[in-house]
Amino acid sequence: MLLGIRVPRLRLIVLAVMLLAQVYLYIRFRGAIRASRGSDGFKSLAIRLMGGTMCLLFFLNGYSLFRHVPWVDPPVAAQIGLLYPVAAWNFGSLFSALILFLTRVASRLGRRVVRLQQAQTNYATCGPVNFGRRRFLKAGVGGLATLPMLLSGYGAAYAAKSYDLQELSLPFGRSVRIVQLTDIHAGIYMNRKQMQRYADQVIELQPDLFVLTGDFISNSMAFLPGCVEEMVRVRTRYGTFATLGNHEHLWGKPAEVQAIFRQHQISLLNNTHQLIQTGQGPFALAGIDDLVAGRPDLEAALRGLDPAIPTLLLSHHPEIFPQAAAHGIRLTLSGHYHGGQIKIGLPGMEISMAHFWTPYPEGLYRIHASHLYVSRGIGTTFTPVRLNAPPEVTVFNLT
Repeated sequence: MLLGIRVPRLRLIVLAVMLLAQVYLYIRFRGAIRASRGSDGFKSLAIRLMGGTMCLLFFLNGYSLFRHVPWVDPPVAAQIGLLYPVAAWNFGSLFSALILFLTRVASRLGRRVVRLQQAQTNYATCGPVNFGRRRFLKAGVGGLATLPMLLSGYGAAYAAKSYDLQELSLPFGRSVRIVQLTDIHAGIYMNRKQMQRYADQVIELQPDLFVLTGDFISNSMAFLPGCVEEMVRVRTRYGTFATLGNHEHLWGKPAEVQAIFRQHQISLLNNTHQLIQTGQGPFALAGIDDLVAGRPDLEAALRGLDPAIPTLLLSHHPEIFPQAAAHGIRLTLSGHYHGGQIKIGLPGMEISMAHFWTPYPEGLYRIHASHLYVSRGIGTTFTPVRLNAPPEVTVFNLT
C-alpha cells in the first residue's frame, strides 16, 4: 500500500486502469481481425473468442485483487496453467495497451505534420503509398507491444523466484548478527514450499536474532498459520521478533494475528519493546504498529528505555525514520515498498512507483548517527511480477 492511500481505493484505481487497457486492446484486436483475410463467419468467431477470453482473464485477476483466495498450496499445474498466466496477461496488457496507444498517437501526429509540410510547399497530392513500409511498421509495433507480455511472464516465472542475499556491516554498539525478512505476502503466489526455502536460508545464515517486519499475508488469513510455522523453524540465540504490516490490518484482525504468533512463541512487538541481554550489555528491540493501517505509537514503544542503551526499531513503513533518528535510535529496519517491485534502471537513476511516493523506497539511509534500511522483501502484491527488484534476504553484522 502506498503511504496515505487505502488499499481498497488503490485496488479500485488499478482495476479501473486495467479495465481501460482491456477495452482498448479489444478494440485494437477487433480492428486487426476485421482487416485480416478470412470469411466473415471466421472473423466473427475469432472476435467472440478473443472477447470472452479477455473478460475471463480480467474477472479472475479482479477476483484475486478483492476477494479472499484461501487456496493454500495450489498444485504446480494450477500455478503454471492458471494463476501465473492470468497475472502475467493482466500486468503485461497494461503496458501493451499503452504502447499501442502511444504509437497510434505518434502516427497520427506524424501524418498531420506531413500534411502541413505538404500544404506549405504547395504539394497538391501525396506520393504513392509504400505498403511494404506500412506492413513493416505495423509488424514492428506489434512486436513492441508483445514485449511487456514477455517481460511480465519472465518476471512472474523467474525473477520473483530468485533472490539477493544482502549483507551489511553497521555500527550499533553491540555485536549482533541479524537476519531480516519482510513482506512475505503468503498467498497463492507465495506458497508453503517457497517460504520453507527462505526459512532454510535463514537457518543456514545462523543469525543471533531473526526479525520480521510485517505483511505476512497477501489477502487471506488462511495463509498466516503456514507462514508462521515456517518462520518459527528458525532458532536463534536471542529469538524471533515481528511487527505488523498493513496487510494484517486490511485482511485480518490484529488480535487474531497476535494469537497465532503467541501460539508459536514469536514475540510480536506492537508499540512496545524488549531488552535483550548480550555479553557486551543490553540493547533494546522496539516495534511499532503499521503507520497507515494501524495505530503506531513510537513514544509508547520507547517508554522507560535508557537513552544510553542502543535501540533497534522495527517498523513496516520506513517513513518513521526522521522521528526515530530524533529519538536517537541507532537502526530502523523496514520494508513495504518491495524496492518498487517493477523498476526501470536508467543512467544515474531508478524509476518505479515507490521511487515517486516515498523518499525511502529501498536500501540504506542515514541521518546523523542513525541508520535506516529498507528491504525489498520476498513477496509481491497486486501482481507476482518483479522486474529489476529481486526478492531480498538481508543480513546485518552490527558492531
